[in-house]
Amino acid sequence: MKRSGRGAEAPRSLGEGILKKQLQTIGLGCLRWILFAAGALCMGLAVTVAVQWTVSGTLPAVWGWIVKYPANLAMTTLLYGVAVAVLGALTGRLWISGALVGLAGLLLALVDYFKLAINGSPLELADFGLAAQLGTVAGLAGDLTPPADFWMALIALAACTALLALTRRLTALRGRVRFLTFSFFVLLAVMLATPSGAREIGGRLGMDFTVRLGAATNHDHHGLTLGLWRECFLQGKTPAEGYGEEYMQGVLARIDALLEEDGGTEAPETSPNVIFILSESFFDPTRLPGIGYERDPVENLHALAAEGVSGTFHTHHLGYGTGNIEISMLTGIRSTDLVPGTDLCSLYEEVYECFDSVAEQYTKAGGYRGEMLHSYNSELYNRTVNYPLLGFEDLFFIEDLEAMDVDWEKSLPDGYYMQDSRFCQALLKQLKAVNDGGQRAMFYGITMENHQPYEPEKFGGQCQTGLSADGLTQEEQAVFRSMLEGIIRADQALGELTDALRESPEPTVVVFFGDHRPNLFMPDGDTVYTKLGLCPGNWTYNWTPEQFNDLYSTDYLIWANDAALLNGQAGTRRDSSATGLGPLLLELTGRKVSRYWGLMEKCAGVCLTQTDFYFVDGEGKASFTPEEAGLSPEARELLKLREAVMYDAIYGKQYITEAMNLPAGGDLPAGAAAKEAG
Repeated sequence: MKRSGRGAEAPRSLGEGILKKQLQTIGLGCLRWILFAAGALCMGLAVTVAVQWTVSGTLPAVWGWIVKYPANLAMTTLLYGVAVAVLGALTGRLWISGALVGLAGLLLALVDYFKLAINGSPLELADFGLAAQLGTVAGLAGDLTPPADFWMALIALAACTALLALTRRLTALRGRVRFLTFSFFVLLAVMLATPSGAREIGGRLGMDFTVRLGAATNHDHHGLTLGLWRECFLQGKTPAEGYGEEYMQGVLARIDALLEEDGGTEAPETSPNVIFILSESFFDPTRLPGIGYERDPVENLHALAAEGVSGTFHTHHLGYGTGNIEISMLTGIRSTDLVPGTDLCSLYEEVYECFDSVAEQYTKAGGYRGEMLHSYNSELYNRTVNYPLLGFEDLFFIEDLEAMDVDWEKSLPDGYYMQDSRFCQALLKQLKAVNDGGQRAMFYGITMENHQPYEPEKFGGQCQTGLSADGLTQEEQAVFRSMLEGIIRADQALGELTDALRESPEPTVVVFFGDHRPNLFMPDGDTVYTKLGLCPGNWTYNWTPEQFNDLYSTDYLIWANDAALLNGQAGTRRDSSATGLGPLLLELTGRKVSRYWGLMEKCAGVCLTQTDFYFVDGEGKASFTPEEAGLSPEARELLKLREAVMYDAIYGKQYITEAMNLPAGGDLPAGAAAKEAG
């Protein structure tokens, strides 16, 4: 039976209808996917602009960054856009993911803003090691208020989120399309979160992953988000060519040859107490131009310099980094010895134990007791973990010091922290207890009275000296006086401490220094250093090496209650640094130091400071890089030896690490030597 023509055409029409419907569905799905991806990237762009707006303070500044670094804008947009897309596909609501990512970005920007307000430097990857102490850090900074630009950026992001919500039907994904979209963007996110993928994608936009940049330069060039992301994937430390056991044994032999040339320092007849005093934000304010004082604000420092060894102290930091300075001081390790983004205060315990610390040059020889005294609490910089690893048996914090029965009368208005004079009274009491127990003291004291915030009412509005400063308004002078009063009190506490030690029969050496200069912000947001013409602005990316060299330095003093303890160098001046002061002390006190500290002493003679953004040679001359410094072949060899020793200990096989803790020419015990060789 023949089918009618009409009946024969029906199946074709039905098939065409189904195909047409499928094509429409696919087309609609593709369109939704395109709109979804476009919406995610647009929101990523909005978050990028909002973050930069909060960080830079003005929209014109954001526009200047965009025009100057369009590739960095694109890369940051991609990072935020991918985050929005992943969450959007997961939740099925692009506006919800946009709100979450936008809020996270703004909170990151706010942390960066507050860090700049606290210490004048932008957020770095290493700062996340202090994330657990964020509340304490904020408390030290005083009253922190979000800027107006933060709220305006928040309003702008809210408007963008509302736009995504209004168009949510156009970007809604369903079924297989949503699953495939989620899978695609998760894969892209994984690529951006792995070194190889990040370098591949970033490299196509011209990003470099080999050059370490200073925090301010990185922040200015890449922006906050991209700068942090880039830090995660910078190339790690690479060993010297030919690194291996034979190579490192050659390094050890060369170190021995160099150290044995010096012949060593004659040890003193007596072993003195050693007291470190890290004085918060202390420096000689008479070094500042354009400011006059009715009386010398650091008269004790100046008087004691004639009896001791003193000079400029290159700290590697400005307005921040106390814990890092402590670790560098005690271990000789600095940030450039580590892979980018590493927090000096949160290393693996084994790293702190690689080399005997400065304190252990005394305590391990016997007869010394190591103790740390800090006039604040134990919450910051991981001190309760680190200090016992560095040779300190007891740790005393503010509650322990306040519990000591010391004869103390408050003769001056309180600031926000324990007064330095009271701290020194407690330290003297503990010193007597150690000496009465038949031991010498190796003390590391940390004061806090001159810590920020520097508010006019901090010390009841009082300052013990008048000043003249034509370059500062009356309001700015009030802020300056609060910092100055803290410095005066630190200097007076130093005088009281040394006066008491003059009367003591126990031989004692005092090492006194400021950890860093304060980032003294004026009411308009500029620092006092900009006001006085010492630098062009708060951001360091356009500073000269000489400006770094000046502002990243304070002052130090090594004094003894018997001049004979200073090996004939009383009254001399010489530059030192965070990694040079320990070797200098060991030299003066004639300790039979290890190979490691012997090498550190020789390196300090050719390099006082090496950071990501400037270098200072042994004579105090600054350059941007060691290559620009014009070092001699001998100096370059020393720094190469130091680099090999550090790499071997921290990232390598530790072929000579244990041997570096012995004096030059010393051999390991047979069992230890076999273990090291194995």
